[in-house]
Amino acid sequence: MAIHQDLFAYIEKSPTPFHAVAESARRLEQAGFAALNETENWSLVPGGKYYVTRNQSSLIAFVMPQTAGEGWRMSAAHSDSPSFKVKGASQQAGFTMLNTEGYGGMIRSAWLDRPLGIAGRVLVKTERGVKSRLVNLEGVSAVIPHLAIHFDRTVNDGHKYDLKKDMQAIFAGPDKNACYTELLARAAGCTPAEILGTDLQLYCKDKGQTVGGEAEFLLCPRLDDLGCAWATLWGFLGAPASRQGRVWCLFDNEEVGSGTRQGACGSFLPDVLARAGQALGENEQDRRRALANSLLLSADNGHAIHPNFAEMNDAASPVKLNGGVVLKFNASQKYTTNGVTGALFHSLCDTAKVPVQEYYNRPDLPGGSTLGNLLGAQVSVPMADIGLPQLAMHSCVEMTGAQDVQWLADACAAWFRADVRCNGDGCYQVAL
Repeated sequence: MAIHQDLFAYIEKSPTPFHAVAESARRLEQAGFAALNETENWSLVPGGKYYVTRNQSSLIAFVMPQTAGEGWRMSAAHSDSPSFKVKGASQQAGFTMLNTEGYGGMIRSAWLDRPLGIAGRVLVKTERGVKSRLVNLEGVSAVIPHLAIHFDRTVNDGHKYDLKKDMQAIFAGPDKNACYTELLARAAGCTPAEILGTDLQLYCKDKGQTVGGEAEFLLCPRLDDLGCAWATLWGFLGAPASRQGRVWCLFDNEEVGSGTRQGACGSFLPDVLARAGQALGENEQDRRRALANSLLLSADNGHAIHPNFAEMNDAASPVKLNGGVVLKFNASQKYTTNGVTGALFHSLCDTAKVPVQEYYNRPDLPGGSTLGNLLGAQVSVPMADIGLPQLAMHSCVEMTGAQDVQWLADACAAWFRADVRCNGDGCYQVAL
């Protein structure tokens, strides 16, 4: 399906958070959105379409409401995935090694014995100061090889993969440190001496593909969370003009807690909403009314039932691939969905003919957290947590249902298209 190919293209062009932001910005500009800079004054008009980036790894796009106090329909996904940060090159036992540091909670063994790309940004010295340039070393791969089973005959009994010992990557033969630097310089369009700093990581080079007897599943790197980033952007760009404003957020650093300037715990979204409200002439009453009349989808994937480990899921609420969009609940509010926001999401999906599956952690197994509960401390609006059902979360390559991708896109389109008005605490009027 064309929609799957568009998802695969988006993910392939987004090997790092920096590239995900650049690809999202390209799509936004094609749709008529104008770029803003946080260091400059903003001249915003009602109905205007804009986007702004922070650290080149987070992006917020928004369509201005027509008047102050109307509120915002929002979504949030994240640009980062578990990976290995590259600290530099060194010599070891006749090899040029890339020194790595683990980022996020990845399934380490999945990264071994496969070609790994090198991408990120290079900070370059110029006549006017420092400039950041995105790089992707096309045609160059590193590899993290397993130790042969002959030297570790218990590896299949459960090996503990040590980040310092097991997970360092081979780049080339001996004395190729200079070659590594030259490749980076060539990709950045500078000389090696002009490189002042880097933010680089290894990434899985596999392309997305369909699998299964009837191509009913998708196998692709970085589905968590670029699958949700893509789907929410799809819905955001396809929505018609509305009295309310619309906001699409892509945050970095979710996989390490979001506690950064460009993460969901930072001030990025409050800053953007404050500047947009100021342009509309909002007073304090308007600002409070706007937040009270706003809603946000926190979009991050959820765990489908694994046929080999069905006991790990809550037997009372199994989530299946190709069973529909996941709506996530948690008593401890690691997921922010409650009865009201869940009912709103169900209502919109019923109208859009999108099936919804409710996900709960097994009562004795704590799950992970995501954007919503962290973002709620910064912007106090009602939220629901949703996502694609998937298997192999945080593996180098992940799996989801082909039909679920279409349903998630349709659900996000319904979310941004609908006219939802708060008529009182816990009461909403919904019209598509």
